[in-house]
Formats: sequence, structure tokens, C-alpha cells
Amino acid sequence: MLINNKVMYPKHPPLEKAYNKTLLVIESCNTEEQLTVASKMVKNFKNLYKQVGYPKSLSYNLENTLKLKKL
Repeated sequence: MLINNKVMYPKHPPLEKAYNKTLLVIESCNTEEQLTVASKMVKNFKNLYKQVGYPKSLSYNLENTLKLKKL
């Protein structure tokens, strides 16, 4: 369930914290270097949670937010 662009999964609090932290990092980026680090965070998020399974909409939303921020 998404509330104000943040994920709320009562059964998976670490997933929720990791997603929200990555989203906040992307939104706070001001330089190209910061965006590069944020893209690494997105990649790490996808690699870590791919192993345990997670909704693909989360990675899509992170990628989309990162792409919009780069523009």
C-alpha cells in the first residue's frame, strides 16, 4: 500500500525502512555525484530484496523517481 509515495508493509518493516530511506536519499540529492550514489543504493536495494521477493512496483518507483530527479 502506498501512502504519499511511501510504502507501508506491516509484515515487512525492514523492507519499508529500506525503501523509504532510499526514496528520501533520492529526493534529497542536489548534485550529480549524489545521484550516482543514490543509483547505487537503488541497485543494492533491488539486489538485496530480489533474493527474498518484493513487489516490482517498488523498484519501478525508485527507478522512476531517480530518473525524474536526474532531469
